[in-house]
Amino acid sequence: MIPEITATTRLCAVYGHPIKHSASPAMQNAGIDALKLNWRYLACDVHPDHLREAINGAKAMRFIGLNLTVPHKLLALDLVDHIDEAAKPWGAINTIRFEGLAHNQWIPLAQLPPDAENKIRAVGFNTDADAIIRALKEDLNVQPTGAKILLMGAGGAGRAAALRIAQEHPAELWLANRTRSKAEEVAKEIHARTPGVTVKIGYPSTEIDLAINATSLGLKPDDALPCDTGAFNLKQTRAVYDMIYRPAETPLLAAAKNAGCRTANGLGMLLYQGAKALEIWSGLAAPIDVMRAALHRQIYV
Repeated sequence: MIPEITATTRLCAVYGHPIKHSASPAMQNAGIDALKLNWRYLACDVHPDHLREAINGAKAMRFIGLNLTVPHKLLALDLVDHIDEAAKPWGAINTIRFEGLAHNQWIPLAQLPPDAENKIRAVGFNTDADAIIRALKEDLNVQPTGAKILLMGAGGAGRAAALRIAQEHPAELWLANRTRSKAEEVAKEIHARTPGVTVKIGYPSTEIDLAINATSLGLKPDDALPCDTGAFNLKQTRAVYDMIYRPAETPLLAAAKNAGCRTANGLGMLLYQGAKALEIWSGLAAPIDVMRAALHRQIYV
């Protein structure tokens, strides 16, 4: 039974454009309910041109926090008041926590009365980077360390994934992107931050352990595959991970199954980044199993 909304119910939300595919409300509201918090989590379609106003609006209305999805993770970097130190290396944020100034300390709004008069700031976090590593290990049994990996997409999600995977010291990391120069920029950044990691641009000609889709291709049923099939055959890889989770089986995953690959969609990554966001907002351990069950009901039923 859904708890009653009262005059003291606090709000969280996910901003994206488009957003109607999001399963975050189902997952987060299940977690919020399990923690017995008087909160509600919403999904809001926010055009990039209005992201600044939308963040400031949430701040003015004393939201607990926000999640950010495509295409806002890079844009929001310049729209928050402070960026958490752990998020700075990734160059993208997907979580915002609103904090109030009390007794000369910044305190999460979840810990302050809803009607307290405080100066408020927006703090940006990145919970995507660690989530992708955990999802690869748990959903595909792939250890990035020592693996040969192809990453398709060098945008916000792809860049963060590439930088985080590089920290695991793969044997080879291939970066493929529609705009080659973007992949080259990410490769240079990896060389600067993680010397010794072998990074190559384009597609591998030999067999690899894992291919990852970090593009938006697959959200629509008529989307083309994110890989250049003339340069790369899915039979070259043992496993394929698609960051997209809705539809549950993208054209890429369907093709990968036909090629005999192990496959997983982005549900695990969504779960782990969302659970971490809830912990950042609430200061409480997220109920992972409850949140996972809510995602399965939302996506697979």
